Amino acid sequence: MADRHTFRRPFLKIALAATLAAAALGASAQQAVNLLNVSYDPTRELYVEYNAAFIKYWKEKTGQDVTIKQSHGGSGKQARSVIDGLDADVVTLALAGDVDALVKNGGWISPDWQKRLKHNSAPYTSTIVLVVRQGNPKGIKDWDDLIKPGISVITPNPKTSGGARWNYLAAWEFAKRKNGGDAKAKEFVQALYKNVPVLDTGARGSSITFAQRNQGDVFISWENEAHLLEKEFGSKVDIIYPSLSILAEPPVAVVDKNVDRKGTRAVAQAYLEYLYSDVGQDIAGKNFYRPISEKAQAKYAKQLPKLNLFTIEQAFGGWTKADKDHFADGGSFDQIYLNK
Repeated sequence: MADRHTFRRPFLKIALAATLAAAALGASAQQAVNLLNVSYDPTRELYVEYNAAFIKYWKEKTGQDVTIKQSHGGSGKQARSVIDGLDADVVTLALAGDVDALVKNGGWISPDWQKRLKHNSAPYTSTIVLVVRQGNPKGIKDWDDLIKPGISVITPNPKTSGGARWNYLAAWEFAKRKNGGDAKAKEFVQALYKNVPVLDTGARGSSITFAQRNQGDVFISWENEAHLLEKEFGSKVDIIYPSLSILAEPPVAVVDKNVDRKGTRAVAQAYLEYLYSDVGQDIAGKNFYRPISEKAQAKYAKQLPKLNLFTIEQAFGGWTKADKDHFADGGSFDQIYLNK
């Protein structure tokens, strides 16, 4: 008579193998991470390429699978969405003031966020340029051409768009230096907005209005967005670099409350740090952002020429003061736009 245990051993082995396989599958499932990057309008192309590079890098380094989702819109509107509960792991917004809003409204981000990464947590920079119709039929050369009669200017709404705030402040400082004082600058910007037929909520919306809907003679644009338009509509648009513009420093930050709750801090932090790597800097330059590394700067110097730029601190005393003076309820933009 056969030992009754003889028939049980294979079944025990199969059961054990199934248990181990299930455990391995469960561990793999637990290991996978999902990140949400809440960003502003013109970074779509940048992060499509960057996300693919980071996913590959992180898999090779740790064996961990990462899925990265993107949300795009006007920078101020995006910050408000996170405050209202959009479950971002990281934000990559247009201006420091929008990240500071996440500090002040609910403590989503730690107040020391700018000290966590190099270059005040701005891994790339940009500036504001002018995009005109091919051949520049209206002869637009600088900011003061935008207030001439009959010139239609496309720019988004500073209440919802970070890019629009950079545009506004660049025009203001140009006029202040050329015409003398803030009162003259305010008159200039008011005249400029009289030539604006529509205010889209974000920079990409204004880009579509100008390039696809063929509205306007000139589009006040992020430099990277201008180059993307030139790449796509090369025979239809030209880029004009004004005599003076602003150094835009789009910041990045981990959303502390969310990553600590979700357990994604390590991956989220690595995701932002990789923007400073040779790969991240090269991708920034390839997508027409200005890298901060000397190596990438040298590689992309021809497409991103040196300009006469001022900083938000130099001209306006930083974002907190600029927001209060110009974009808060009752500030200069409200005064200008309501009376245009």
